Amino acid sequence: MKTIDNIPTSKIQRASKLVQTGAKVGVNYIKYYGNKIVNGEDEAKEQLNKDNAEDIYNGLKKLKGSALKVAQMLSMEKGILPQAYVEQFSLSQFSVPPLSAPLVKKTFKKYFGKYPNDLFDEFNLDAVSGASIGQVHLAVKDDKKYAVKIQYPGVAESISTDLALVKPIAIKMFNIKGKDSDKYFKEVEDKLIEETDYVLEVSQSQAIVDACMHIENLKFPNYYTEYSSDRIITMDWMEGVHLSEFTATNTNQQTATKLGQALWDFYMFQMHKLRKVHADPHPGNFLVSKDNELIVLDFGCMKEVPEEFYVPYFELAKKENISNPAFFEQKLYELEILRRDDSPEEIAFFKDMFHEMLSLFTQPFHKEEFDFSDEDFFGRITELGTKYAKSTELKNMNGNRGSKHFIYINRTFFGLYNLMHDLKATNIKINNFNKY
Repeated sequence: MKTIDNIPTSKIQRASKLVQTGAKVGVNYIKYYGNKIVNGEDEAKEQLNKDNAEDIYNGLKKLKGSALKVAQMLSMEKGILPQAYVEQFSLSQFSVPPLSAPLVKKTFKKYFGKYPNDLFDEFNLDAVSGASIGQVHLAVKDDKKYAVKIQYPGVAESISTDLALVKPIAIKMFNIKGKDSDKYFKEVEDKLIEETDYVLEVSQSQAIVDACMHIENLKFPNYYTEYSSDRIITMDWMEGVHLSEFTATNTNQQTATKLGQALWDFYMFQMHKLRKVHADPHPGNFLVSKDNELIVLDFGCMKEVPEEFYVPYFELAKKENISNPAFFEQKLYELEILRRDDSPEEIAFFKDMFHEMLSLFTQPFHKEEFDFSDEDFFGRITELGTKYAKSTELKNMNGNRGSKHFIYINRTFFGLYNLMHDLKATNIKINNFNKY
């Protein structure tokens, strides 16, 4: 893959890169109008989405950082974006051009005060993987292998600027209105700032390892503070294949269920016992070992689950509560889905909408065991997402809905469900985490 010799770091440089991307999108729309006359609306729109997705992604991957992280988050929202965007943005999990060898050495020296070979016996300047915020290198010291993650230069300093640039797109995409909508962007900004603090990441990574290492069929790397800094993390090198590679080739149902149970227990244990959860469940953060154990990586994005959100959120996961109109409405107010200034029409619409969504999405919690390979269940989730994404009635409503905590908790569950479905995990014991 082609490497990058520099990353735009100043506000002007990054804004101009997005302006260039916007100009390409404008050209795509001109082509779309001509194409629509020749080939019809559906074919022209499909080509427009494909062209726009490719140009937007290509622009963001040169910026890296929070702009690319937002694309990664959106790639998980399969029911909101057209398929072309989901496919293209999903590349941000794996297919990101790495820094060139000279830039790696320069960046390492800046962040650690030494060159890589001053610290390790061997250091491969070619990255083994790259993502939105940093890239990983293989290092060796005293015959022990380490994975060394180096943060891209300028990422931490450009978060607020990047979010300000993508904010108008997000507001339009999710129909956010109202003066208090800034709380959602502040939540994302705060979490992204945390993700660039590698001292914090090492601390919370080791805490999760210590708290969850007893869960069956899970493995974690250990972390090394003496080889880490605020922009560099050193951990054990873990041997395994990416979860997406495994799911693409696996034919053993017993292994799929074993891994699925470990993944489910890991998330439920965090959610219900620790009240703090690994909120970045995409395939790039998981490996499968040769012994078919699930290896969990990258604890940069951790979300605390406060009591005032946890209680009503999981009360609405119970079938009997969803079926109790008065109780259901009360919890919607507690979760800020319904607002005191809503019109009767808005109250009726959002009660019906969330009743329909929760009745479907909480089905795994209504059973002792659940089959995550069920195509009908996931097909209905996709249909429901598409239905509301296209709803003209919803577009006329104020989309500023729900507690700020929904952003990362819902992201966690959508990501978890998708991973469980990719695994084709069957007979998953929903409350198995209680034995830990």
